[in-house]
Amino acid sequence: MDAMIVEHELTGPWEGFLSEPAAGSSGAGVLVLSGSSGRIERERCRLFARAGVTAVSVQWFGGPGQVPGICEVPLETFVAATGLLRERGARRISILGNSKSAEAALLVSTLTNCADAVIALAPTSVTWANVGPGGDGRHHPYRSSWTWQGRPLPFVPYDESWRPKEQEGTPVSVLSWYERSLAIHADRLPAAAIPVEKASADLVLIAGGADRMWPSLRFAHELAARRSTAGREAVLIAEADAGHRVVFPGEVAPAPSTKFDHGGTPEASAALGAAAWPHVMAAVRAA
Repeated sequence: MDAMIVEHELTGPWEGFLSEPAAGSSGAGVLVLSGSSGRIERERCRLFARAGVTAVSVQWFGGPGQVPGICEVPLETFVAATGLLRERGARRISILGNSKSAEAALLVSTLTNCADAVIALAPTSVTWANVGPGGDGRHHPYRSSWTWQGRPLPFVPYDESWRPKEQEGTPVSVLSWYERSLAIHADRLPAAAIPVEKASADLVLIAGGADRMWPSLRFAHELAARRSTAGREAVLIAEADAGHRVVFPGEVAPAPSTKFDHGGTPEASAALGAAAWPHVMAAVRAA
């Protein structure tokens, strides 16, 4: 056990993990969410706790009583999870979302005031169709990834005709799938746009220009432009050679995926994380 932090395994209302400074709360708390892997981000929570910030991560799909895939996941899940931080004395709350969970975090910020800041890693600027099955066990027809107050949010479907170009058995880039889906379903984009111009939360966007999963840097610029139209600026940190993954100082880079080509280089991912970390901490701790 790290002497600087105290850890708690959570069993209800969801499986999760909480890490906090052993010296006591600084008043800052962050909800740390995984991407489409659904894993609980224990190491990233520890990173924040060592920096004096209470951090919690929860399983938000695939657990008991939850949908098996990212299909019509209630956004209320994330709102309720921020309550765990308030219970631990956090007065300023941030949500850090990665890829698919950045989509959720951004949407939550447009619908509620539960978070004072959103840190979006490899974000999207639109709501997408489901990834995996819904409560009925079906992947198709496509449905929204998210619901709010029981209603599915407008979304962009995927191009059914797309096929990967890589040889079987090699990691696949799905970047062109998302780009093709955006082009084919251009008429769906206005309704599916994430209206961050309506959000009161501070916004930090972190993206790599060599992302091979989806065009996160393009999305980040679109999000920043929407904020600008409302007179609210977003902090945008980018690295041309970084991919879909961001590695903060003190983190161990994940092993390369055997399934997906995330793009970028380990060095660029670490450089992006190093450049972004001061901005992340400034947003999390801001008075």
